[in-house]
Order: sequence, then C-alpha cells, then structure tokens
Amino acid sequence: MTEHTTKAFDTDLQDLARMVAEMGGLAEKQVADSVDALAKRDTTMAARVTAADANIDALQREIEEKAILTIARRQPMAVDLREVVGALRLANDLERIGDLAKNIAKRVIALNAEFPPPKLIRGVEHMTDLLLEQLKTVLDAYGRRDVAKALVVWRGDEEIDAVCTSVFRELLTYMMEDPRNITFCIHLMFCAKNIERMGDHATNIAETVHYMIEGKPIADQRPKGDTTTLAALRTAGDR
Repeated sequence: MTEHTTKAFDTDLQDLARMVAEMGGLAEKQVADSVDALAKRDTTMAARVTAADANIDALQREIEEKAILTIARRQPMAVDLREVVGALRLANDLERIGDLAKNIAKRVIALNAEFPPPKLIRGVEHMTDLLLEQLKTVLDAYGRRDVAKALVVWRGDEEIDAVCTSVFRELLTYMMEDPRNITFCIHLMFCAKNIERMGDHATNIAETVHYMIEGKPIADQRPKGDTTTLAALRTAGDR
C-alpha cells in the first residue's frame, strides 16, 4: 500500500512538472509572437496571440486543481511540499507573462496597421531577445532542478531593466524630434514596460526554483537596475 501511494505521488509530481513545462513553452511562444506581430505590423498574428492566452489560463487552472488535490490526498512534507507549492508559484508567474504578451498584442491591434519606422522597434526587440533567453534558462533550471542556472537569471534581471531605461529615453528623443512619433512611441513605451515586468516574473521563477531546491529564499537583495524613468509609466499602466 505504501509503495502504491509513493508511486501515485511521484506520478502527481511528474504531472505537475509536465504541465508547468507545457505552460512555459506556451508563454515563451506568446512573448515571441506578440513582439513579432509588432515588428511585422501583423494584426492577424496579434489577434491569434490574444485568443491563445485562454490556453495558458486553462493550464493554470489545471495546475491549481492538481496541486490542491495532491496536497489533500498525499499531505506532502518538506521537499515534496515545496515541489507542489513551487508548481503553483510558477503557474502564477507564467500566467502573468502570458497576460503581458497579450497586452502587447492588443497594442498592435490598436495601432491598426499604423506603425512607426522599424528603427523605433529595435530597442523593444532587443529587450525581447534578452527576456526570451532568461525565460528559456529559468525554465531549464526548473526542469533540471539547477540552482546555479536559476541564480544566473536572478542576477540577469538588472540587464533587462537597464535596456528598458535606455529604450524609454530613446523613445522620448524620437517624440521630441517629431511629434508625429508620439502615438507610436507611447505604445512602444508600454510594450517595453510589459517586457520589463515579464523579466520581473522570470526573476520570481528563479527565486521559486531556488526555494524548491534549497528550502529557503535567496538571502541577498534582488538586483535591480535604475527604472526611475519608467515609474510614471508603470503607475499609469496599472490604473
């Protein structure tokens, strides 16, 4: 009976890990597709990204239900409980990343094929490349239970913040040079803010992976770049 219970619990944990990995893959695709739609001025692709967010939401609900049932049935302790709680935390952060990607897609649709010159989007694309690398690394850290990789992502959030600040200042310059760029640049600022916040969620995931493996939070203060120039934009976007 004990052996059966142990095998069933192992299966539950494997199912949770599999669903988290699937959700992570969907979130990565949403991010890449939303910024690709922005760069290509593709409102059809943007609409697909918006619709596909429902798949990520559904997976989050499945993970929550599975985790709650696992806790109720198995009453896990110590590292086993951290595995279940970790899956819940990751699902929450990945769902938020999906929402932020959907927000970018909505801005592509709102622009209605009226887009700025490609040079205005390069900074946002660079931020996206950094973010996708962070996501890939931290999801790999989760899959391999690799605390060293998780810490690499945790320390790397500062780079995304720095690029975000640089993009913000560059877009302000474009707006001052030509008032016709104002509408486009404001949309791009919000896109940059969304990507910066995705980086925060990737850092959250890194902290969760560390907690799952080590059984304690990271002792050091989270590294954070200077994002003061984005403070007003963040406040406006959260209203």
